[in-house]
Amino acid sequence: MSGHSKWHTIKHEKGALDAKRGKLFTKWIKEITIAARSGGSGDPNQNPRLRKAVNDAKAGNMPNDTIERAIKRGTGELEGVHYEEVTYEGYGPGGVAVMVNATTDNRNRTVSELRHLFSKNGGNLGVSGSVARMFNKKGQIIVDAALKGEDEMMEIALEAGAEDMQNDGESYQILTAPEDFLAVLDAIKSKGVEPISSEIAMILQNTIKLDGNHAAQMLKLYDALDDHEDVQSVYANFEIDDAVMQQQA
Repeated sequence: MSGHSKWHTIKHEKGALDAKRGKLFTKWIKEITIAARSGGSGDPNQNPRLRKAVNDAKAGNMPNDTIERAIKRGTGELEGVHYEEVTYEGYGPGGVAVMVNATTDNRNRTVSELRHLFSKNGGNLGVSGSVARMFNKKGQIIVDAALKGEDEMMEIALEAGAEDMQNDGESYQILTAPEDFLAVLDAIKSKGVEPISSEIAMILQNTIKLDGNHAAQMLKLYDALDDHEDVQSVYANFEIDDAVMQQQA
């Protein structure tokens, strides 16, 4: 599993994500609003991206009326802030490639704040296209390995249309083509398996091993970016020993 996925999983297990529930609500509201606007429908059954966003929000105990208002802002039935999606690229400590997907109503504010976070934590914001070639867009589903045997999980995933499954001993990383993501996710859930995480992600092509100060700085940069209210997701091609991650968490 990639470094950023492993870090996300460790924090999830330690309950760190619950500590920022309010920020997660804000991110889900933005994603629901944009999904409803860009997907051509406010009906989750007709809009796969919106269905995923609504399911994520419900899994996080967001109230139904909050979800409905976000959908209506996206479809124009209610007035609201106009959000746009922006991708930023840069480098972290040790030359790690970093991609940041953001949703903002003010590009100038967001890029200024992200540039500051990169600089403060040993990195620098790059130009568009500087690291994108190092990542591939894929559906990514992370499953606790204790829930199913590897052969059974592999069979479920591949029969549903997954491209590959990797086992790191603690969890399975299931990869799909973006267009097959929801079908595979639904198939896995239909077998009573609730993933640790599931998303359309930027999957790295190669990794950079970090230790010492670079490792600590990179995790701080990742968290600082991930905690920013405009940031929806962060991807980075670092690898850090599990023991170091557990210590930092």
